[in-house]
Amino acid sequence: MHDGHRQRLKNRFLTEGLDNFEAHAVLELVLFYALPRQDVNPLAHELINRFGKLSAVFDAPIEALMKTPGIGEHAAALIKLIPALCRRYQVSRIEGEQILNTTSRAGAYLLPRFFAHKNEVVYLVCLDSKCKVLGCTLLFEGSVNSAGVSVRKIVETALGFNATGVILAHNHISGVALPSADDEKTTAHIKTALRAVGIRLNDHLIVADGDFVSMADSGYLSDG
Repeated sequence: MHDGHRQRLKNRFLTEGLDNFEAHAVLELVLFYALPRQDVNPLAHELINRFGKLSAVFDAPIEALMKTPGIGEHAAALIKLIPALCRRYQVSRIEGEQILNTTSRAGAYLLPRFFAHKNEVVYLVCLDSKCKVLGCTLLFEGSVNSAGVSVRKIVETALGFNATGVILAHNHISGVALPSADDEKTTAHIKTALRAVGIRLNDHLIVADGDFVSMADSGYLSDG
């Protein structure tokens, strides 16, 4: 009976996609590959009950997932793989030669990299004189204005790519993409340090909930 259910669910996905699947059925489909010899329907329901909704299951720390009876390291790792794989897929779609000479292009390039990140992260994009991407580096875990941010590392990374300009980007977990007073102060410090070695801070994007604010467009990087 379980084998027949699995095959029916797989066939339904192959025919219809996931749009009309209930949340627990999506988890069942994932768990089939981690727990091939057991009925995972009750386990899928339990995960939804514990965490409240599908996205919360995928966002849960691996330690919390493993506290659910029946979820071992193998199943928890597969669950955590899904959002990470989605992020890599989105980033891969925009890879290749990129010219980030407008705010909209910079946003389109950087937003996928923040998908499903539950911690604050900081990216640095290094550009040549024509705004072509030389490299994009995940520099820090934590807020851009936290003590963990090293301006020296930002400068060293930019020099390592022989960059003419850079774009900094970080996310606000609060869901509000507005620069804070600390963001303004730290951005000014970074801009000064980069200018001392002949590198321009083209922009600093604040990302939240799939949207962003450009500090350059908002006037924070003007020399006036």
